[in-house]
Amino acid sequence: MNCDLIVVGGGPAGMLSASTAAAKGLKVILLEKNDKLGKKLFITGKGRCNVTNYGDRDDFFHHVMTNPKFLYSAFKTFDNNDLLALLTSLGVPTKVERGNRVFPASDKSSDIIKALQKHMQLGNVCIKLQTEIKKILVKNHRVTGVLLHDDKQISAPKVILATGGMSYRQTGSTGDGYKMAQQLGHTIIEPKPALIPLITQEKWVKDLQGLTLKNVSVKAIINNKVQAEQFGEMIFTHFGVSGPIILSISSLIKKHIHPPTNKPIQISIDLKPALTDEQLDARLQRDFNKYSVKQLKNAFDDLLPKRMIATFLQLSGLDIHKQVNQISKKERDLLVHTLKGIPLTVTGTRPLNEAIVTSGGIHVKEINPSTMESKIVQGLYFAGEIIDVDALTGGYNLQIAFSTAYLSGLSAARV
Repeated sequence: MNCDLIVVGGGPAGMLSASTAAAKGLKVILLEKNDKLGKKLFITGKGRCNVTNYGDRDDFFHHVMTNPKFLYSAFKTFDNNDLLALLTSLGVPTKVERGNRVFPASDKSSDIIKALQKHMQLGNVCIKLQTEIKKILVKNHRVTGVLLHDDKQISAPKVILATGGMSYRQTGSTGDGYKMAQQLGHTIIEPKPALIPLITQEKWVKDLQGLTLKNVSVKAIINNKVQAEQFGEMIFTHFGVSGPIILSISSLIKKHIHPPTNKPIQISIDLKPALTDEQLDARLQRDFNKYSVKQLKNAFDDLLPKRMIATFLQLSGLDIHKQVNQISKKERDLLVHTLKGIPLTVTGTRPLNEAIVTSGGIHVKEINPSTMESKIVQGLYFAGEIIDVDALTGGYNLQIAFSTAYLSGLSAARV
């Protein structure tokens, strides 16, 4: 079997790179080891698929954590506006939500997958599911095709590797592409978790498991210096903390966690970031006047989630049974201090398999950023999460996948 281009991987990057090259006239075969396309894409955004972000160019690069400069050409060639125009042309209307996050109007990730499949069908891409490859075939530093697991060969002068990272292994992201690229001489930056829940030392978090806090501010503090700060939503878990702002914090401080340093990492949760200490004290005084004859444990219903009150008072060190009208100014200061900084100690992250994205992958110095072609093997291209680039939450990682995919498909179609 012969073709012009083989795309390995049927995720968002693989599907767009295949359809882009096919639209330029190439005979393209896409190989996917799963029984369906876009398995990881299907579960992104809790099934809603935060497909990109509506922010401008500066906003995009501000949110890229690893090797942003490498992506300049890819984003210039195919940015978020280009993606939205493509989706519209394929019959998928979108909507913009908080933080400029873009979702399909239907809230169904399956609509994005169907649109990408339609795009491939329009270009007559040959899709082969449940087809795994052993290695990429190379002669004289040029791609000649691929060897399948059943030892059959498919010949082609060009291959795009879009096999993803190593998180959510159940969706097929098992690091196969790293091994194939390494066999051909590429350097692999060690895959590590990014956008990952944090494990904390404190055991009281288990008591709050499942409790979501909204409109809070979280700081990561190392050596008494604030290394990262995020505002928004978080959730307590049986092992520590998670939620959008925690995931972003994890990527912002990942170099301090992997490999672990001897420097303790502290998390500080400001439950009332909109209020100064003075304003919060005034608020406490109003509530205490209202609940003056009650015990302290019954005076915070207007200020905190009910499940949070006992733990909060325990952290403040005050007697929960003390009468509110007996609370001193010094004790009130203690309460304000705790409200503005619930302390946690980070001891690590959840396993790589639970990460939203993988940090690490093909070394960008070995890829031409203007084409996504390997500098080591002619005719070999990369797209998506397999490359050592990653970003914060908000649709940026999928945009990276689409931008690098479009550029790789376009480049492969060039003579």
